[in-house]
Amino acid sequence: MKALFAASEIFPFAKTGGLADVAHALPRALSKQLEIISVMPLYGFMQSASLSRDELSFSVTLGSIEYDIALYTAENQGVKTYFIQAPLLSATQGLYGDENGEYANNDLRFGIFCAAIVELAAALQIDIVHLNDWHTALAALFIKERSLDIKSLFTIHNLAYQGIFEASSLQRLGIDSRYFHMDGIEFYGALNCMKAGIAYSDRVTTVSPRYAEEILTAEFGCGLEGFLQHHAAKLSGVLNGIDTEYFDPSSDTALASGFDAHNLDLKYCNKKALLKEAGLKDPRVPLFVMISRLAHQKGFDLLLEALKPMLKKRLNILILVEGVNHYRTALEKIAEKHGNLCLFFGYNEALSHRIYAGGDFLLMPSLFEPCGLNQMIAMRYGTVPVVHSVGGLFDTVHEDSETCGTGIVFLRPTKKALLNAVERALSLKSDVQKMEKTIRFNMACDFSFEKSAKAYIGLYRELQQGSLTIKDYNG
Repeated sequence: MKALFAASEIFPFAKTGGLADVAHALPRALSKQLEIISVMPLYGFMQSASLSRDELSFSVTLGSIEYDIALYTAENQGVKTYFIQAPLLSATQGLYGDENGEYANNDLRFGIFCAAIVELAAALQIDIVHLNDWHTALAALFIKERSLDIKSLFTIHNLAYQGIFEASSLQRLGIDSRYFHMDGIEFYGALNCMKAGIAYSDRVTTVSPRYAEEILTAEFGCGLEGFLQHHAAKLSGVLNGIDTEYFDPSSDTALASGFDAHNLDLKYCNKKALLKEAGLKDPRVPLFVMISRLAHQKGFDLLLEALKPMLKKRLNILILVEGVNHYRTALEKIAEKHGNLCLFFGYNEALSHRIYAGGDFLLMPSLFEPCGLNQMIAMRYGTVPVVHSVGGLFDTVHEDSETCGTGIVFLRPTKKALLNAVERALSLKSDVQKMEKTIRFNMACDFSFEKSAKAYIGLYRELQQGSLTIKDYNG
């Protein structure tokens, strides 16, 4: 069996969020059991000089216009990655947009990418194409349209981002109007790329079992709940993991001191170093940390509502966020009046590792969370998560349970529930023995991608054999 894993971003080449981490770690885990290759765009900010030019090249035609495709490759921890260089797709310095918003031609940019995925899969005689999120979704339609002997699996990482464009995109993309209906890619008169992945792939997965259930409801379905219910027979949830070799506190070079579950005093050293870096005082005070995008999804309205009462307590809060919007302005105003709140802005991989290592508690008040990786990374680094029990947070964090992992869980996204969870966290921190027991228990949990890889191997084999077993895959 030969598989091609397609994503719009793969760490360490390009990253805006958790998709890049998954697209790095999952193929690596899969490579231990089958032949797998990755593919992503070659963006304008990336240096092709550091890559190898591949002999294979071809062109794709969309809307009667031919686009020449050049291919580059690189090896990344045992997985060969192809990079698609194409007009428009590779002309931008950003992945999806700039300070002015999303690129207006993203429909064509990622349409070219999808067409190139299919051509590459055919040239390499791929059996299974694993597509991820709307940027790759049209590839499922293109495979069906050409009646290729290639099976496709489409993974929804976040249903909120669907790739919706004006109907005129059909002509630019060369998509026949027979696909433009409510059971196809039409969505209130517009083209919906996410629907293409759901409708025309052979199997659909989400990144956690709970999220697979949630998206069938109006609350979490983002307008596609009915469409997903129609395709529920091929939908299941596979829980993500993390790269436990990369996220390893015992060997992480970004930390002030490496540590493991047997020498938690060195975790305390990381906390002291982080507080010094942040300009916060007193390492004996509980430290709550948060690493996130400034998005409504991540619960910032709820956090802002609860933040001032939290800051009146004997604790420190450190937040690393990416994005510029009204949430940032509101956070900065609060930080001006509270010396126990520190803010860092922008993407900073090394700093995020130091925050995971130095924190006592990780805040994740997400309104919805398809899977979430932060909570698993935090537990790996001995930081206890405080989470709203939705999606992957429901599947990975449990309170008063012997199930991996353990944290503080609140069931409703309200100010009262969040503040009550913070109080329970402070109570846990005051009980030294229970806190250390919780930390050691979490650090011993297996959050690797091995279970996820096993589940996907099972799905690939089902597709190859033409069978369909309906169940959730959570390892």
